[in-house]
Amino acid sequence: MKRGLLNIMLISAALLLLGTTVQSKKQYDSYKGLVMAGYQGWFTAPGDGAGRGFYHYQGSRGFKPGSCSVDFWPDVTEYSKIYPTDFTLANGDTAYVFSSYDESTVDTHFKWMKQYGLDGVFMQRFVTEIKSPKGKKHFNKVLASAMKSSTKYGRAIVVMYDLSGMKSGDEMTVLNDIDEISKTYDLQNRKKVPGYLFHNGAPLVTLWGVGFNDKRAYGLGEVETMVRGLKARGFSVMLGVPTYWRELKNDAVQDPKLHELIRSCDIIMPWFVGRYNETSYDKFKSILPKDIEWAKENKVDYVPLCFPGFSWKNMEGEKSLFIPRNKGTFLWKQYAGAIAAGAEMLYVAMFDEIDEGTAIFKCATEVPVGASTFIPIEEGLKSDHYLWLTGEAKAMMLKKRKFTETPPVR
Repeated sequence: MKRGLLNIMLISAALLLLGTTVQSKKQYDSYKGLVMAGYQGWFTAPGDGAGRGFYHYQGSRGFKPGSCSVDFWPDVTEYSKIYPTDFTLANGDTAYVFSSYDESTVDTHFKWMKQYGLDGVFMQRFVTEIKSPKGKKHFNKVLASAMKSSTKYGRAIVVMYDLSGMKSGDEMTVLNDIDEISKTYDLQNRKKVPGYLFHNGAPLVTLWGVGFNDKRAYGLGEVETMVRGLKARGFSVMLGVPTYWRELKNDAVQDPKLHELIRSCDIIMPWFVGRYNETSYDKFKSILPKDIEWAKENKVDYVPLCFPGFSWKNMEGEKSLFIPRNKGTFLWKQYAGAIAAGAEMLYVAMFDEIDEGTAIFKCATEVPVGASTFIPIEEGLKSDHYLWLTGEAKAMMLKKRKFTETPPVR
């Protein structure tokens, strides 16, 4: 009897190992057919080893009631490690947060991605951060955790450079950094991280912040240097561009060289966050078919962006931009609009950005009370509602569920 039980245990262990091995070999040869999200990974807490305190949680006077930079509060019930704060819930209990620096946190996030059908994430690397030893240490740690979890859960992963704050001359910071990452994870051979996303036959790298007219300290010339450098190194390139890139107006530079740069790349993703709300979206979405048509004519792939809402009152004040989520009807309207326009892939902003209220991961339904005002997940919804909606959108894009302009009901 004991021998039979032992055999069963050994067989079960072997099957589990086999499943993990098969899963870890999952590869992604194209962005097409995928729903991906941006991943900030920038939150830290005292005692997590990062040495940054409550980074990206804190306000001008630290992280305490009346001083913070997040509008949503994370649902921390499933994290292995959480950290106490000076904030309290309505019942008097201490409110806790997570740290992105913890490998267990990233593991939990990737587990959710698999559970809800999100294909993977673009790992943000901020040029201003990786120029400093402390910043680079942090984002290297988060990236290492993500690469591991990508393999464990069979999720796609891409390195994305956020150029915001970059200065002319920082181009080699980006190229040297991708050289280090490529060597560490052997990106071209797909053995260490099988899930690293390839597109057009090469590992994909994204440069976000290209062609905006907001007086940045770098221009299209610096971007061209980085694009050429990435191409020479055997990468495919995705550009994060302004909303009105095609017409070269509003938030975009009035320079036709932007179109030349786009044509030299593989994918473009226009930035839509904050450009409309649920009421104004119907008028806005008319640009999508025209964008897609231009991209096809110029042999560039196009990925539209969708976001659940927006809020940064604790960071920017009461009069700052606020776009309500409306229990997911706003996000679903964008998913449906993009798919109806012919989108073959989607970018969701963002997975974990509670600072600007765009996070789709599990946020709290009960939030701290007091001098700072936080936005709970709406009454009647579960903390995972926006993850669930995203999985449903993926099914709709792949025609595995009926197309509908109204959000599904759980």
